[in-house]
Amino acid sequence: MAKPRIICDPNILVGKPTIEGTRLSVEFILEEIGYHSIEEMLQEYPSLTREGIHAALDYATGVIRNEDVMPVFVNYA
Repeated sequence: MAKPRIICDPNILVGKPTIEGTRLSVEFILEEIGYHSIEEMLQEYPSLTREGIHAALDYATGVIRNEDVMPVFVNYA
């Protein structure tokens, strides 16, 4: 089986990044992993695989790694 990919299809969840072959978004995986173990997630969502979870985490890591952050200084005095 090929490694799951993250796709952005405008016909699936309005183009949000999702695990290919599912309707599970990267955003959803990040939210769930904060509250549930991988094993719980795999039991709850039959279309989800461990590799799919890792693909979502790799995708999110890449987005954050390539993010440009511009510091903003506000003087309220």
